[in-house]
Amino acid sequence: MPSSYLTREGYEKSEQELEFLRTIKRKEVAQRLQDAMEDGELIENAEYEAAKNEQAFTEGRIKELELLLANAHIIEDGESEYGLVTVGSEVTICEEGGEPETYKIVGPVEANPRERRISNESPIGRALINHRVGDKVKIEAPGGAYTVEILKSE
Repeated sequence: MPSSYLTREGYEKSEQELEFLRTIKRKEVAQRLQDAMEDGELIENAEYEAAKNEQAFTEGRIKELELLLANAHIIEDGESEYGLVTVGSEVTICEEGGEPETYKIVGPVEANPRERRISNESPIGRALINHRVGDKVKIEAPGGAYTVEILKSE
């Protein structure tokens, strides 16, 4: 698996989720399975089936997080040269005639457009990477191409 870009905060959140799943969630699911088995015939027991599905989901998520954390590349703020857009940069762009917009470039795991956190693998993120303040960058998006100017990058 290629390395995953995570902010320090994202790495810590993933660690906390993994710890919760390993220590608390596993025990809860095991208890649900135990209770369902005690309720009688397993073939027609919907609660048992639901608990088995939850167990599979939980174990799958644990494996996913373990792999993510094992291959994580932690993004440190201010890691790049001044003005160069990299993963971890907070970048302000402006489309001609539009209002400036500020985004944080993060890895796909932490992307959340509502919070203005965009993936380095998204059309905007991919286009902005390795450009500098003052550059005009053409973005090839599903809705069509457009050009933005990079106003600020930290």
